[in-house]
Amino acid sequence: MCQHNPRCPDADSPDRDQAQLVAQAVSQGWGVRCNGLLIFDDTGALLPDGQIIAPHRPLPTLAGAA
Repeated sequence: MCQHNPRCPDADSPDRDQAQLVAQAVSQGWGVRCNGLLIFDDTGALLPDGQIIAPHRPLPTLAGAA
């Protein structure tokens, strides 16, 4: 899919999020990278083969919690 030079990382590689964004629906919270990765605002993703990548943003911490 990727036509960039150098080529963007494949969707199954660890650095897949570095691929160029080719489509985005900001109001709906999703985007598509040139490697076919469908990304969501909650940091989850869907690989081209249908595998799900769970959201992976850090959980907020409470200030002063012991």
